Amino acid sequence: MNLIQRAQDILLKPKDTWPAIAAEPATVSSIYQQWLLIVAAIPPVAAFIGLSIIGVGGFGFGFRVPLFAGIGHMVLSYALSLGMVYVLALIVDALAPSFGGTKNPIAALKLVAYGSTAGFVGGVFSLLPMLSVLGLLASLYSIYLIYLGLPVLMRNPPEKSVAYTAVVVVIGFVAMLVISALTATALPGRHMGFGGWGAQPDVALKVPGGEVRIDGSKMEEMARRMEEAGKRMEQAQKRGDSDAAGKALGEMMGAVGGTGGQPIPATELKALLPETLGGLARESFEAQNNAAMGLASSSARGRYAGGDRRVELSITDMGSLAGLAGVAGWANMTVDRETDGQVEKVYKQGTRTVREQYRKDGSHGEVTVILPNGVIVEARGNGVDPASLKKFVDGLDLARLETLQRPAKS
Repeated sequence: MNLIQRAQDILLKPKDTWPAIAAEPATVSSIYQQWLLIVAAIPPVAAFIGLSIIGVGGFGFGFRVPLFAGIGHMVLSYALSLGMVYVLALIVDALAPSFGGTKNPIAALKLVAYGSTAGFVGGVFSLLPMLSVLGLLASLYSIYLIYLGLPVLMRNPPEKSVAYTAVVVVIGFVAMLVISALTATALPGRHMGFGGWGAQPDVALKVPGGEVRIDGSKMEEMARRMEEAGKRMEQAQKRGDSDAAGKALGEMMGAVGGTGGQPIPATELKALLPETLGGLARESFEAQNNAAMGLASSSARGRYAGGDRRVELSITDMGSLAGLAGVAGWANMTVDRETDGQVEKVYKQGTRTVREQYRKDGSHGEVTVILPNGVIVEARGNGVDPASLKKFVDGLDLARLETLQRPAKS
């Protein structure tokens, strides 16, 4: 099997490629050796290079994950990803009869292994941590790949593929949270990450120093929204209306992120950045509107300096994926972690999620606030105490940011 050609085919011609994959003889060993062991290495290797070799930051300050910690994180995330593919395949296989499909463990493993291609390949964006969000957007295409592959591999009625996909996506998202929580042990002080329907229980994941609690009712709501969008996509495909089908696909992927829409224009976000910040003069600023795979985001960033103090203040809106930002829309995160050199706290402040991380020697600190509408505000600085960083964030008039209206979808 030509690895590059197979990746191109599943990404660009999935409808033609899934039948070929279904017909191929395969074993668990062959799927792992010929495919998974290679493509699953892309995200952890790229993340290691991006965080430990290239580093994060600029304009006078930066951060690199220590080499041994980066290697530990890379190895652990790689191993967990390989394991999670197998576990998710077992779940896909077990669910097949509930959606009119046929149990087939090898077919289920093929579905998850090849359906995850977009997410694995998108991991290359982690080479530059500032572009890692594009990897998240790319991974959402895997939802569509799995949706197309289910009736071919698991032989369920096509009309049940939407509900089947929704359940698999919800379980896969929880699995992603588990991987993030577990790999946090190898990368101390960094981000943790993001039949019929019945009431879903809450899920609590223990992480070092705290927990992540997921509201099960929100998971159910997300799945229902995906199902509704998927039905519209099927109807559009039957009519041969490619534009409507593409729009419905965007709504289906956007359902993973919760309520949103087009992002707030970057010019509006830039207007909120002050000329001075606690006596620091603004040296530069930038505003960007980004789009990838039909999903858009916007951001504005200002850099301030004075003496030995430097601060970068940013505002980011993920648009239709706003609810997915940091899982803020439907997760309560609590972390209280302290080591010899640094402190990390994640807590709820009303409806907002706040993360503070700083070095005890005062050399570097970060404060991130995720608003209930999914807008993210972050202050990162050198030589500035955490209390000042928090004031800088609060000074942006967060209440106003929470009420800004996103443009209606065209």
